[in-house]
Amino acid sequence: MCFPQMKTLLFGAWVLFYVSVLLAARKMWSGKYVRSPLARAAFMNMVTSTELTGQEVQEWYRCCPDMLGEMVRPLFLQSQLDTDTQAFLQQSAEKSGWLFTQLYHSFFSTIFSPIISRTSINGFLGRGSMFVFSRNQFQSLLKIETDWRGEKLLDLGAGDGGITDIMSSYFREIYVTEVSLPMKWQLQRKNYRLLEIDEWHRTGFKFDLISCLNLLDRCDEPLELLKDIKEALVPGSGRLILAVVLPFQPYVETGGKWVRPKTHLQVKGNTWEEQVTNLSQDVFQTIGFKVEAVTRLPYLCEGDMNQDYYVLDDAVFVLRPQD
Repeated sequence: MCFPQMKTLLFGAWVLFYVSVLLAARKMWSGKYVRSPLARAAFMNMVTSTELTGQEVQEWYRCCPDMLGEMVRPLFLQSQLDTDTQAFLQQSAEKSGWLFTQLYHSFFSTIFSPIISRTSINGFLGRGSMFVFSRNQFQSLLKIETDWRGEKLLDLGAGDGGITDIMSSYFREIYVTEVSLPMKWQLQRKNYRLLEIDEWHRTGFKFDLISCLNLLDRCDEPLELLKDIKEALVPGSGRLILAVVLPFQPYVETGGKWVRPKTHLQVKGNTWEEQVTNLSQDVFQTIGFKVEAVTRLPYLCEGDMNQDYYVLDDAVFVLRPQD
């Protein structure tokens, strides 16, 4: 047997071994094997089937208003599963079934995850899209109509721009920030204006809306971030739309590793309602924000060979700077 044939045979055997390991890992996948607190929290909230039951869907949006603080209770908006959310779930389920694509993604992630962040890996592979709210849910939160137009939108940590796309049609100028270079390339292809993550609040721009979606628990200095956002909004009319995963478990991704942030933001409470109340009254109000609306939504992410999609609990706020 010649050398090229031997290499081909060895490569084929290696691929078969790799696939068998993945399948074996899939069978043994359970909560007791998840050691990272962050991964364990995600695992406990996984959706295990595309066949959603009514009870599962209700849990995604469930809130007990009586458990919210008196100031927050009248501001809660009840959301529900809509067609845009269903379309994202269906698309994710279809992608999860692409066997060879998922094998390639898994192989690439296994090789490069020790040295490259998960976000950048997803950017290279064109996967890992997120979904927070639909167009109708966005309009309901901001209390705007379809034909409403603002001047400037800034989406912090925009990722691949999937959620930016939902908001962009309501604004004339779209600005974004992103740490991951592969994600920046995707945003540039969409003609969004990139601002540096350390410079966006020094440009002198005033934004009609700043979106900060699931960043508060993934940044080193969350309180400083909120202060910078407050100063960058148009006085009087500017708004912040903020999504936070609850329960609040802050970690920062650095070189493929998860570490604690430099500044710890303590969010008190054991339930979703208690943490929403604490954020509203003890965190946002201290910074100088007033809550205008809040809702509970599923924070969805495209899946892989193990899951069609993943879901975490989001609290989505609309905040207005106080004088």
